Amino acid sequence: MNQTLIIVPTYNERENLPRIVAKLLSLSVAVDVLVVDDNSPDGTGKIADELAAQHPQIRVLHRAGKEGLGRAYIAGFKWALEKNYEFIFEMDCDFSHDPDEVPAFLKAAENADLVLGSRYTGGVRVLNWPLKRLLLSRCAGVYVWLVTGMPITDPTGGYKCFRRRALQALKLDEIHCYGYGFQIELTHKLWRHGFRVAEVPIIFADRTVGQSKMAGGIINEAFWLVWRLWLQNGCRRKPRRVQS
Repeated sequence: MNQTLIIVPTYNERENLPRIVAKLLSLSVAVDVLVVDDNSPDGTGKIADELAAQHPQIRVLHRAGKEGLGRAYIAGFKWALEKNYEFIFEMDCDFSHDPDEVPAFLKAAENADLVLGSRYTGGVRVLNWPLKRLLLSRCAGVYVWLVTGMPITDPTGGYKCFRRRALQALKLDEIHCYGYGFQIELTHKLWRHGFRVAEVPIIFADRTVGQSKMAGGIINEAFWLVWRLWLQNGCRRKPRRVQS
């Protein structure tokens, strides 16, 4: 078993999964991969099982149905903690998150508890997005900062690396968001309790195969969540304490 686990949630990703697995297994750093499949109607789960049979670094977690990205990651986090992984990644299956960035995340994680891939550090690094979606993403980051004070350029991003102790500090069963709000909530909970959060610049390319899973309810959920997080932090716009 390797120290690093990449969690890849899937729902109807039969075209992308074999490609992303092949790329991850070819990296210069050794990683294991956990595919969390939500009973994909297109047979992605069966393909994941076939890949696992071929490669000992691949594991598969089958879930009964589609319950949202956040629930899939929570299941993956619990599995990773049970197996004693030290570095646990979130990564999309559709290549919008470049697997070649994994070594840079691990380097940053030497001095951080949570490493975020930022599309906006030092400029905009987003490819093939319509202007409306780009503005929504950028405005969301500014909104989170204005309300909570959290100095993160890309709080809604989903390319992340957690150190084990950071995930252990989260009460995973008390996290109920499933989209943008899920990403904001995890980062804010760690930041406000003084964990070290770092950002590394990434290039984000919109998917070319398959369909996006984003829905309007995800945006509404994130809008109200930000105020709840501010209240949970005692209306502070800074961390409660600093971790040793």
